[in-house]
Amino acid sequence: MNHLLRELAPIPDAAWKLIDDEARERLVPLLAARRVVDFDGGGRWNRSASNLGRTTALGGPPPGGPTASGIRVRQRRVLPLVEVRVPFTLDRAELDDVERGAVDPVLDDLAAAARRAAEIETRAVFHGWPEAGITGITEVPTHSRRPLGEDAGTYPRVVAQAVEALRVSGIEGPYALVIGPAGYTRIVETTEHGGYPMLSHLTKILGGGSADGSVVWAPGLDGAVVVSSRGGDFQLKVGQDFSIGYSHHDADTVSLYLEESFTFRIVEPDAAVVLPA
Repeated sequence: MNHLLRELAPIPDAAWKLIDDEARERLVPLLAARRVVDFDGGGRWNRSASNLGRTTALGGPPPGGPTASGIRVRQRRVLPLVEVRVPFTLDRAELDDVERGAVDPVLDDLAAAARRAAEIETRAVFHGWPEAGITGITEVPTHSRRPLGEDAGTYPRVVAQAVEALRVSGIEGPYALVIGPAGYTRIVETTEHGGYPMLSHLTKILGGGSADGSVVWAPGLDGAVVVSSRGGDFQLKVGQDFSIGYSHHDADTVSLYLEESFTFRIVEPDAAVVLPA
């Protein structure tokens, strides 16, 4: 038995598989940050921090200890992981129907929990989380901010300027435009003069191999950001990746939760250009 306590839940194996599959299907399209940053999921639940490779000088040895000259004392610096737990409930009658052979149970609360959990990760990566010690990509830009606006017709020019700023700084591509839902909708709804889709034009500017990888829909992101997806610039460190655990139950419902532990680090601030809404 581990800390998720799944063995204690009144949920049969067939229902657990369906719940896990549904959570995965809901989460994967929403985890926008993982498509443009380095993802390190090699940890486990007992992974507590990410090594920064740096130290802080201390004043000296412990009180009462040796005081000879030349003693140097330093403390290793780490970035602690934050634990996120998002609760949801399932109707036990729906779980019973799964045992009877139903393949379409109502899992609306699980879907809502997946959206909330994914948005927490996305906002932490792009907008930061001071209490968790996380600085977001949009918080430390070294390039001038370039307002995106609401007219999708101007997007190619703004994105091209952002790409040029990255190139001038020596930041190689390919590049990606990560954009909130409102801006993404404008892009896919816009066809330029001559019938050329806006999405295809932006993909060409960004130098990506596909529209899906170059223009990223990101619920939880305000505005947009152009980033290099060459690798090595942004690190998302995960201890326990999204998992479902058991909390408690009564005669009618089972209370579960989605849980993740992670932290995020910016290695190269030059690798992003912020495009405010």
